[in-house]
Amino acid sequence: MNEKPPACDFPLDVLSVGDTVIDDFIKLEDDMASVEDKGEGQATISMAFGQKLPFKSSTVLYGVGNAANASVNFAKLGLKSGVVTNLGNDERGRQVIDTLHKKDVETCMVKLHSGKKTNYHYVLWYKQDRTILINHEHYTYMWPNLRDIEVPKWIYFSSVAENAVEYHDEISNWLADHPEVKMAFQPGTFQIKLGTERLKKLYEHTELVALNREEAVQVTGGEYQDINGLLDKMHELGPKIVLMTDGPSGSYVSDGQNKYFMPIYPDPAPPKERTGCGDAYTSTFVAALIKGHSLESAMQLAPITPTNVVQYVGAQEGLLSDDDLKDWLEKAPADYQPRRI
Repeated sequence: MNEKPPACDFPLDVLSVGDTVIDDFIKLEDDMASVEDKGEGQATISMAFGQKLPFKSSTVLYGVGNAANASVNFAKLGLKSGVVTNLGNDERGRQVIDTLHKKDVETCMVKLHSGKKTNYHYVLWYKQDRTILINHEHYTYMWPNLRDIEVPKWIYFSSVAENAVEYHDEISNWLADHPEVKMAFQPGTFQIKLGTERLKKLYEHTELVALNREEAVQVTGGEYQDINGLLDKMHELGPKIVLMTDGPSGSYVSDGQNKYFMPIYPDPAPPKERTGCGDAYTSTFVAALIKGHSLESAMQLAPITPTNVVQYVGAQEGLLSDDDLKDWLEKAPADYQPRRI
């Protein structure tokens, strides 16, 4: 039996959809592991096996995950933000709802599942980066029956568990019935594995798709070095706007007619931890579009948020307000501009 939180205050600017988790950040000692670069964005971490390894600290963060991080950022930027997600009907689940509510995210469409646990992940935090040990509870995924008054302007759809295959069809069908709603799709690991043929209908209803360069190669089968080819192949699937991040190298955006490269915003200090960079970038970009910014303007605003997020542990503490973004942009170097490619 599912329990439902109190009613939301509709209508919403954006409704974020995806799994929500609790992250337990385990900070590893620098000499307790090593990283081997495999090339093309791939690397492995190694630690001694069969031993007791000391760690520096453990930090638990409630109400995180791609969709949750985006929903909090949308609210921080002044948009009416809600989330559709699944949690266990347990103490952890109720703490997640309380956390999101305190961050001005509408939670009436959160489902608490009796007999299920709230997703709990372990984040091995090593130097500036992390490896996440994930375990998704198998919830029953059901798209909410939204009334006309509840229909948002945008859907932000991201990572869900492997048993949510038909859920994508429900969302695709709903979007077909509501062509006025735009969707930003940030595919997770399982959705990429599902393949483009299985998600063909979803991609066709996508306004904006966001992924990193390595993921673009996985999705399209294109060449890692061929930036233009990767962008074009993503457009062939249906999305009107393609946003492709490339870590510290910057990012690329295409609307099908124009292609741009955008450098990263200069780091004010060495990054502390990189979790949530993609969520921060993409949701800031989408928020800018919702507010009427041009593509070029959105490209300038989006890299600023992850620049501050990496100065904190987790994906949400370093999120910025609209005024913060304007202040940072005014202080940007002269060459912090989108460049046509």
